[in-house]
Parts: sequence; structure tokens; C-alpha cells
Amino acid sequence: MAAAAAADGKKGGVLQGRYEMGRVLGHGNFGRVHVARDLRTGQSVAVKVVAKEKVVRAGMVEQIKREIAVMKRVSHPNIVELHEVMATRSKIYLALELVRGGELFARIVRSGRVKEDVARLYFRQLISAVDFCHARGVYHRDLKPENLLLDEAGNLKVVDFGLSALADHARADGLLHTLCGTPGYAAPEVLQDKGYDGAKADLWSCGVILYVLLAGSLPFQDDNIVTMYTKVQRGDYRCPPWLSTDARRLIPRLLDPNPATRITVAELVEMPWFKKTSIARPVSVEPPVDPARAKEAGDKDEPETMNAFHLISLSEGFDLSPLFEGRSSTGRREGGMLFATREPARGVVSRLEEVAARGGGQMRVTKSGAGGVRFEGAGRGGPKGRLAVAAEIFSVTPSVLVVDVKKDGGDTLEYRSFCSEHLRPALQDIVWAADPPASVALAV
Repeated sequence: MAAAAAADGKKGGVLQGRYEMGRVLGHGNFGRVHVARDLRTGQSVAVKVVAKEKVVRAGMVEQIKREIAVMKRVSHPNIVELHEVMATRSKIYLALELVRGGELFARIVRSGRVKEDVARLYFRQLISAVDFCHARGVYHRDLKPENLLLDEAGNLKVVDFGLSALADHARADGLLHTLCGTPGYAAPEVLQDKGYDGAKADLWSCGVILYVLLAGSLPFQDDNIVTMYTKVQRGDYRCPPWLSTDARRLIPRLLDPNPATRITVAELVEMPWFKKTSIARPVSVEPPVDPARAKEAGDKDEPETMNAFHLISLSEGFDLSPLFEGRSSTGRREGGMLFATREPARGVVSRLEEVAARGGGQMRVTKSGAGGVRFEGAGRGGPKGRLAVAAEIFSVTPSVLVVDVKKDGGDTLEYRSFCSEHLRPALQDIVWAADPPASVALAV
């Protein structure tokens, strides 16, 4: 019963006689990630435990299947390797290469921009991995520093193929049409919803990553996400004056809003900046105290970064205005409430906790952190159980958060009454709109 011993993912169990499960590195949307030891080789690996029920409930079965299929297809020194896939009736287990150095994003946040020689080495490794994927008909579609890990030697590893696509996913026009990616990194043609070449879109994202490495900031920035997307469409950015001439010539070729004239990999590798002999080497990276900075682990001390996948799921179509304005309560968001705020995450959490405390003395907080708050009624509740309210907090930009409030249990009428009497009045003054109207309405 060794497999059963590890079915719940507890430390110390042995998974199917192959992997000795160790401590939890972190929690993802659908399960946990453990460090584990391969009993056959003694090698340390990361085991991602995915709960099938959660995947089915979230409608993400095809995405998980696609991620596994893609990772089986791409084996490259600069891509995190999928060693093995196992399954029980209730769980899927992915044995992955363990990368201890953390995210490239964390290094940028900690140290700011990097020297051009070091950036060149990272960028060459990124392009090598991306070109390898494209040659096998795989398009990542969510390239960003958070999805680039560093091993202990400082080498780059691409992770998270959850939004990737295969060449055979293209429609009859030969283009991909799914709106996905991350604000600030997604190519303009992806946002236009007219179809796009996956390889060209990935190269745009690589261009943004290169800019971030060299400048220490995003090329397209604005507190108003709609204005930011307008800048992306126009290619409206400026190269900082400290960049070398060769870098200033390369970046516009990558950040060309017209995919037809955007540089190709074949042209890129012949550019003087790319070919220049580097002196520096990526420095060895000390493993972080908590490897939960890996993609699947998440970081519960900060609001989750909202990517375009969240935006699409929370918005009606791809109209981003509901993020900043009131919205109807009709549709699939039963009694939901969605608003933007410039209040820091800790201020939003404090305000929500106060609402729970003042809610007639009948609400208690069951979860609280920078990522959100959940509270529920303290009594027995009605026929549908106790009223429960969940508020998730996402970061769109460093100064703008989106708060998604919804009923997590109990009766809808009771929820609406709680919102109108307690929640909406308490939150009204922290709601922010890009262009403040005469009055701001919260949709409940």
C-alpha cells in the first residue's frame, strides 16, 4: 500500500514505490508541490500533486492535459524537465526537475536591472529554449520573468506551459485565436482578437523580458490598464539612455507592433548585440529559504499577480471596463462584486475584516492574508447552510489592485442583503475608476 500511503501527499510517504515524499514547497490552485527523492536514482525532484476533482470543477481538464502533452514534447537544457506522470483515481502526480534558484523575477526585484553581458546570457538561453519549442510546434504564450527560473548555477529554466498551444490548435487561417498571456508581456496582436502567429507573439514577450532585464522596468506602464494596452498597440515606449547602441537597435525589432515586420529568430541571432562575446557569467544563485517562489508554490504574503487569464475569466468578453466600473449582476457571477482600488492589500484586508466584525456580530474570519479574505456566518445558517463570503485580491500594477468578492456558500438573498447593508457601504470610498465618474457604483 505504498502508493496509498502517499496518496494524500503527506511528508514521509512513498509514491508508487518510486518517490519518497518530502516537505511541501508550496500550494498551487489545484494541489501541492513537494520536494521528493527518486528512490531509483537518489535524485531530488519536485512532485506536483494535482487534485482531479478541483481540475474538473474549474473546467481546466484540457489545460492540464495540454500542459502535460507539451512538457513531454520539449526536453531542453533551459526548460524544466518533466520526468514522469503518475495517477490515482483522485490525483495526478507530475515528477519535475527541481530548480532551487527561484524566479528570475525575484532577482530583478532584488537587484534591479542586470548588466548587459549577464542579460545577454539569460536572453540567449531564453531564445534557445523558445526556438526549440517553436521548431516542435509549441508556443508558450505566457513568457515573463515569473515563468523563468534559475538553477543553482544561475542557468535559466522556462516553466509553466499551462497556457501553451500546439501548432495543430491553429484555425483554418493558420493562426491562434485564444486571448491569453500577462498584461505588459502579451503581444498587441493577441489583444486585438483577430488571430496571431504563436511564434511572433512569443518573440514579442521575449523582447519585453529583455527590456526588463536591461532597464529594470516594463516598457509599457500605466496605472490604467486600458491606457497601457493602448501603448502596447502603438509600441509607445522609450529605451533608457544607458543602453548600448546595439541594444537600442535590437529592442525595437522585437517590440515591433506589426508582427509581419517583427524580427524572426533567424534574424535575431545575427544581430550584433546577440552575437557579442560575453565576459560575465550568470552568478551562482543561493537557494531561497522557501522554494515556494517556484511557480506552482505561489506566494501567500503578496497579492497574486493578475494575468490575462484572470482578466478574461473575470471580464465580460475582453472588455476591461468592468474592472474599473460597476457591472450588472446578471450572468455567471451570481451576486458577484468586482472593483479596482489603489488601497494597499493590507488596507483592503483590514477593511474586509472590519466588515466581518461589524456584520451583526454573526460573521467570523476563516482565512486572511494579502491574497484575500474569507468569512462566514457563525450560526447554524439557513436551509442552504451558513453564509460565506470570499474576497480575492489580485495585483494588476504595483499601485492598482482588483478585488473579486463573491458568495462562497449560503443563500443568495442573504448574501445580497449583507452586501447592501454592510459590504458596499464599507468599501465605497476605496473603489477606484480610471476616469472617475460623477458617482461610482459597485455591482452586487
